[in-house]
Amino acid sequence: MPAGAMDAIFSIITASDLVALGFFIVAWLVFEALVDYSGWRKTSLSGLMAIRRREWMMTLVERDLRMIDTAIVTGLQQGSAYFGSASILAIGGCLALLSSADAVLQIYRDIPFTEAVSRGVYEIKVFGLTTIFVYAFFKFGWAYRLFNYCSILIGGVRHTQDSSYDERRTAALRAAEMNIIASRHFTAGMRAIFFGLAYLGWFLGPWALIVTTSFVIAVLVRRQYFSGARRILLD
Repeated sequence: MPAGAMDAIFSIITASDLVALGFFIVAWLVFEALVDYSGWRKTSLSGLMAIRRREWMMTLVERDLRMIDTAIVTGLQQGSAYFGSASILAIGGCLALLSSADAVLQIYRDIPFTEAVSRGVYEIKVFGLTTIFVYAFFKFGWAYRLFNYCSILIGGVRHTQDSSYDERRTAALRAAEMNIIASRHFTAGMRAIFFGLAYLGWFLGPWALIVTTSFVIAVLVRRQYFSGARRILLD
């Protein structure tokens, strides 16, 4: 981005807005680093489910009929397609917000507990929200493709009478790793939607953004480490 454009942005955004936006970005990155890349990832709900995904593929090695497995992968693909479509609709909604800037700014002026917002600041906020949903769409789209690859790899696992156990096991684990990678991208897309909801707090003000971001972080941490779903996997 040109230096002049950066200076123009910083000239209209207040210091409290920058602090809140910085908190939002850092919170997202730190949470993602801890859950996906640190030593804590193995004890998270997603990490425990990765183990179950490998167990699923090892069970697949022992049976010749794969209709159950392909049906499961199809369901996973449909989930990715659904949320990918929802992200496209959200992007369209963001573009509609840009085209309705005058009407929205009038609503801002009529709400007593919100500060007046300039058109430039409003457009920056909408652009940021649009970027989040574009990121989510790419994640869901790639997850859909990877689940498709996983179904192909499942089809490549040979029947018991046609190969040795080690050959089938290697092919099944290959499919499992593809499935795990797909699930990570799907989870990243879902996470983007949650943080997109937190980002909406910025439209009410910088401190609202900090509160909504903290709330979303608390919800995501609970689901990954303290939820009933995780306890089921530990039993």
